[in-house]
Amino acid sequence: MEIGQASLFDDRGQSGPLASRLRPADLGEYFGQRHLLGEGKVLRRLIDGDRVSSMIFWGPPGVGKTTLARIIAGKTKAAFIDFSAVTSGIKEIKEVMARAERNRALGDRTILFIDEIHRFNKAQQDAFLPFVEKGSIVLIGATTENPSFEVNAALLSRCKVFVLQGLTEDDVGQVLRHALSSPKGFGGQEIDISDEILGMIAAFANGDARTALSTLEMVILNGDMHGEKTTVTAETVEQCISRKSLLYDKGGEEHYNIISALHKSMRNSDPDAAVYWLARMLEAGEDPLYVARRVTRFASEDIGMADSRALDVAVAAYQACHFIGMPECSVHLSHAVIYMSLAPKSNAADVAYYMAKQDAQERMAEPVPLHIRNAPTKLMADLNYGKGYQYAHDFEGKLTAMQCLPDGLAGKRYYLPTTQGREARVKEHLEKILAWKKQQNS
Repeated sequence: MEIGQASLFDDRGQSGPLASRLRPADLGEYFGQRHLLGEGKVLRRLIDGDRVSSMIFWGPPGVGKTTLARIIAGKTKAAFIDFSAVTSGIKEIKEVMARAERNRALGDRTILFIDEIHRFNKAQQDAFLPFVEKGSIVLIGATTENPSFEVNAALLSRCKVFVLQGLTEDDVGQVLRHALSSPKGFGGQEIDISDEILGMIAAFANGDARTALSTLEMVILNGDMHGEKTTVTAETVEQCISRKSLLYDKGGEEHYNIISALHKSMRNSDPDAAVYWLARMLEAGEDPLYVARRVTRFASEDIGMADSRALDVAVAAYQACHFIGMPECSVHLSHAVIYMSLAPKSNAADVAYYMAKQDAQERMAEPVPLHIRNAPTKLMADLNYGKGYQYAHDFEGKLTAMQCLPDGLAGKRYYLPTTQGREARVKEHLEKILAWKKQQNS
C-alpha cells in the first residue's frame, strides 16, 4: 500500500515516540477488547454513562489498560488522579487521599488510577482500602499479573476485574494502518509498505500494540528513500528486529505446521526432532507461554496415566517461562520437550473424555441417581435424595458396588488404560475393582 504524498521528514516536529503520539483520546480510536467495549457491553456502558466504579484492568502489556484509564479521565466529570505504583510510597498515598477527602467534602468524586498496582506491597494496598470503602475514591488499577495473587483480597473484593485480552493480529493490523493514515502518525507521507509486511509486524508484535507501533516506526525510519517516497522491504524488517526468521508467521500456516511437527515428534519419542522444532519456534519470536501451553496439553493427551509426572514437568516449565521469559526459559522448554519425548505414551485419558463427551452431549437429560444426590433440605430428603448412599470410607477396601452412572449408561466404560509405563499398574488395579464390583452385583 502507498500512503500520502509528503516527505518522511516533513513531520519531524512531532515529539515523542509513535505509540505515545497515537494514544487514543476516545473509544472511537481504541482498537480491540470488543468483548468489553462493543456496543451494549458493560464496560462501554459504564464509561459512556460516567458511572465508573472501582475496577481492575488485568491483561498483558500493550493491550490498552492505561489508555482505557486515560479515556475515562477524558470523559468523567470526577477529579482524575494518575498514580504510579513504581514511583509512589505511603507518603504520596496519604497526600492523594487527603486531596480525595477534600473533594468528597465538596461533593465531588475522585477517580484514582494506579498503574502497575501489583507493585504495591500489602501495607500500601491496605492504605487505600478505607477510602475505597467509604467512597472517597473510585479506584482503577492496571496490572499484568493475576490480581488474585497480587492484590489484597479485601481490596479485590471491592473491585470489578475486567480481563483485557492480547490484541488479535487483525486488531494490530488496524492499529498499524491507523498509524500510517493518521496525521499524528505517518499520514501525509509517502510510505510504500505491503500488506504482507504489515502482517509480519502484526505477527511479531504478539498482541502488543506498543511493540507493533515501535517496530513500524523503526522500519519506516530505516526504509529505502527514493525522492519523496520511503519503501519498506522484508529485508529492512529483518534487520530492524534481528530475526531473519520473522517470515515464520505466528498466525499463518507455517505456525501450525511447526507446532504440529513439535507435537508429533514428541508423540513419536524423537527428542532431537522435538528440540529442533522447538528452537525453530522460539528463535522466530514465538511466545514461550504458547509453546508451554501446548506441551502441557501434550502431557495429558499423549502421556496421561502412563507417567503422571509429565504433567508436573509441563506445568513447572510454564511457570518458569512466566517467571523469567526468553531467552533464559528456552532451557526449561527444552527440558520439558525432551521429557515428553522420552516418556511412555498413552492417550487413554484423552479418548475417555471424548467418549464421555459424546454421551454427555447426546444424553444431557440423564438424571443423577437419587442415592448420589445431596439432600441439604428436608424436602430433598423427603424425596429420597441421598437415600441408599454408601460412604466408601466406611467399607473394607474403601470400595462399594454402588452404581454412580445414570441408569441409561450403567456399565459403560470410558477409561480404557493401556499397558504403557505406570498405566500398566493402573490397568491391573482397575481390573481388580471392576471384577470385585461385578461379583458383588451378580
